[in-house]
Amino acid sequence: MAAQIIDGKALAARTRAAVAEEVQAFVDRHGRRPGLATVLVGDDPASAVYVGGKQKACAEVGIQGFDHRLPGDAPREEVVALLDRLNEDPDVSGILCQLPVPDHLDGVELTNRIDARKDVDGLTVASAGRLALGMEGLRPCTPEGVMLLLAEAGAELRGAEAVVIGRSNLFGKPMAQLLLAANATVTVCHSRTRDLREVCRRADVLIAAVGVAHLVKGDWVKPGAVVIDVGMNRLETGLTGDVDFAAASEAASAITPVPGGVGPMTIACLLRNTLRAAELQLEEVAA
Repeated sequence: MAAQIIDGKALAARTRAAVAEEVQAFVDRHGRRPGLATVLVGDDPASAVYVGGKQKACAEVGIQGFDHRLPGDAPREEVVALLDRLNEDPDVSGILCQLPVPDHLDGVELTNRIDARKDVDGLTVASAGRLALGMEGLRPCTPEGVMLLLAEAGAELRGAEAVVIGRSNLFGKPMAQLLLAANATVTVCHSRTRDLREVCRRADVLIAAVGVAHLVKGDWVKPGAVVIDVGMNRLETGLTGDVDFAAASEAASAITPVPGGVGPMTIACLLRNTLRAAELQLEEVAA
């Protein structure tokens, strides 16, 4: 039986529509809009497209956008000063420093300069710590989007064996933490994992995020597993994921396509995080 295709575009559209309604309710209650500030240093074309897409999405749901762009040779002091100003600006609910940054800057340092209350990417040390300890906080957008996709597919995570291929700070580690919080049994694989195929074959939920086109073959997939493909690889034939989609679809019960699966959910969750950050900040003021 062919796998159910998990439609990330459709789910993202519903998520964004729900955020738009909640943003309007926020405005009606508080007389102000949540605000997202993006910081882009340099003129990397892909980063410019990503930032433009995030700002456009904000406008569509009623979130106020603050688009800050600095030249590629901007000194560290200038970037830090901008982030510090945004941290103090009450109109800014969330801050996103677009990565990668030019070589003379430290992306980790700049990310951690962001106030954890405004860390809508969920990447600061404080946000990672709150996730690890199961405390309330802002979660990384792509892993959070994957959790919504798993719910959409009807995946039962309690007691399930979940395998995450990739251990990056940006995705693999927070993904594992979210799965653990949902009571899954989690294995995180990486370049030194022995017999990766056999580990994957155990998975009720298999999530691939390493950036290697078609790494996951059809016979790596346990019959009936839910497969989430986070990879985005550009080949001469177009965009493709880390999973051999056609072959994996023969074994999986549900699978995300590339494109149209995980990607649309990242921005949808960024919008949710911005609204959530605004709500949490007002709750803190009222406390």
